[in-house]
Amino acid sequence: MTRWRERLHGAGLEELLGETIRTGLRGGFIRETELKRVNVDTTVQEKDIRFPTDARLYDRMRERLVEAARERGIELRQTYARKGKIALRRQSGYARAQQFKRAQRQTKILKTYLGRVVRDIERKARDLDEGLRELLALAHRLLGQERQDKEKLYSVHEPHVECISKGKIHKKYEFGCKVGIATTAKENWAVSSLAFHENLYDGHTLQQTLDQVERITGIHPHQASCDLGYRGHNYEGACTILIANRYRKTVPASIKKWWKRRSAIEPVIGHLKHEHSMERNSLKGRAGDFINALLSACGYNIRKLLRAIARFFALIFTVLNGSYNRLIFQPACIMPL
Repeated sequence: MTRWRERLHGAGLEELLGETIRTGLRGGFIRETELKRVNVDTTVQEKDIRFPTDARLYDRMRERLVEAARERGIELRQTYARKGKIALRRQSGYARAQQFKRAQRQTKILKTYLGRVVRDIERKARDLDEGLRELLALAHRLLGQERQDKEKLYSVHEPHVECISKGKIHKKYEFGCKVGIATTAKENWAVSSLAFHENLYDGHTLQQTLDQVERITGIHPHQASCDLGYRGHNYEGACTILIANRYRKTVPASIKKWWKRRSAIEPVIGHLKHEHSMERNSLKGRAGDFINALLSACGYNIRKLLRAIARFFALIFTVLNGSYNRLIFQPACIMPL
């Protein structure tokens, strides 16, 4: 399975997404001219992790270290299994009651328990294997991080997860990775879905997104419509980049039309999240982020293909049924002998 994931991570899923587009072209559901104009936007693909608080991270890291020590036959002086559970429950109760000083005290206790377990393992472990060395490195990273640090640890089993703020009122922070989406401007076929890490600025993802569009469709896009988040983009090519602006009085109607059409990518992102598993990514690692983003786009295109095929056969059945009814129910005086 690991080798299979690596093959998919390479170029296999891009080929699958490209095949959905080619199937639409062969069936007449997509016109080749539609692939020359695209809409581009970014969204956050959240990872399937708990909301990260300091208390939860300290307790979970202690549990992982105790489990790893037990597997390697390291006898610890104290595991703090019972005390850690009590402290975590108290911390959540105090935080719920808005007794923040008491909650902070319990968080400090959980941090102390983690530090004691780390030092105990380092004293007693003679030969540190790679797995235990990585866990201890994550524990030191967690113990040393401060509130204002940039590269903080938000998950023990998914240490690459990033904190992304998109300015949403209902969800201030999201934990996962950024994904660049590109769809055709008219019929909203997904032609690119690429996961990015390191929390890049939206405009700095445009070059890679349009390169993937060309790899998948085999057609170089002539026009890409983006929102204001793509000002100062890094794209250097022949494609015309339209930045949808608020001031439209002096803009020609031909450009204003594509500015209005740019917002059609927003419901596509909603479908990808709520119907095709982009909202909570359960696949492990950075490769899992890449695979899940492309599989969501493939599932979206396959659903559009199935609906287009269903409409095609419904039209055929309607025409045939109408001809049959006209043949049966015509007046008897003109029925052929």
